[in-house]
Amino acid sequence: MVKTGDKAKDFTLSDQDGKNVKLSQLKGKRVLLSFHPLAWTPVCADQMKSLEENHGRFEKLGTVALGVSIDTVPSKKAWAKELGIKNTKLLSDFWPHGEVANLYGIFREKEGFSERANIIIDEKQQVVFMKVYPLSKLPDIEEIIKFLEGLK
Repeated sequence: MVKTGDKAKDFTLSDQDGKNVKLSQLKGKRVLLSFHPLAWTPVCADQMKSLEENHGRFEKLGTVALGVSIDTVPSKKAWAKELGIKNTKLLSDFWPHGEVANLYGIFREKEGFSERANIIIDEKQQVVFMKVYPLSKLPDIEEIIKFLEGLK
């Protein structure tokens, strides 16, 4: 599992609109990778809505929040529309299946999806925060905001 102080592992994934997002191209900004097990589930929906609702706060903190799960791009697109997500990129770690979750050591092989986890990467592409949550628990967005505020 990735730890604080590790260099972030680069990846390219497609967002809900089929556009590629490459982590290394976000160097100079902070990045929140918010991994969730599966789209179309209640806790995951609340997790992604909390990213969207706090988009402005993330922008003020120089942070790009990205939702990541193993769902396909078409599923992500329909889900984003259903949830009213317009500003937050929802990335598809579908194929190779769970490759990015595996890179970060949070892929649950038996279930075929990632842990519920938040990973914050700083402007230099270093992991500065890593937390895994119980699958049934909504991550505390205020904990993330407070951590980011403390990085100033």
